[in-house]
Amino acid sequence: MNERECVILLAEDDENDVLLVQRAFQKSNIANPLQVVRDGEEAVAYLNGELHYADRDRYPLPVLMMMDLKMPRRSGLEVLAWLRQQPGLKRLPVVVLTSSNQSPDINRAYDLGANSYLVKPAGFDSLVQLVKNLDMYWLILNEKPELSGG
Repeated sequence: MNERECVILLAEDDENDVLLVQRAFQKSNIANPLQVVRDGEEAVAYLNGELHYADRDRYPLPVLMMMDLKMPRRSGLEVLAWLRQQPGLKRLPVVVLTSSNQSPDINRAYDLGANSYLVKPAGFDSLVQLVKNLDMYWLILNEKPELSGG
């Protein structure tokens, strides 16, 4: 599987944060396509291949999901709880990328099956470094699970 087939799904409702993450990916020269959904319901539709996300050539299953906690229509925690109940998706690595550093949020995310919990850095250079580290660990070093397994 080459980098272009290794899609990353970003679930983020804040347009400024989406643009910053996209710029950080570009600056880090990460070739993986970044698909963006704007709320929890869209994330579920994408992962389920529903609505306009049914075209898996255009919207392939991601190898990694980056998700904010505070999203409209369905929170990141609700998406995580749903995701871990799906036999074909429950192994998908999920990195929570949020502004909350509150212990209850952190603990709840891990209780629901988050693989990593990162607090959004304040500066762009710090975000670029975070994205480079994500790329190195989750996309290069980490062994990816089969998603269709039970």
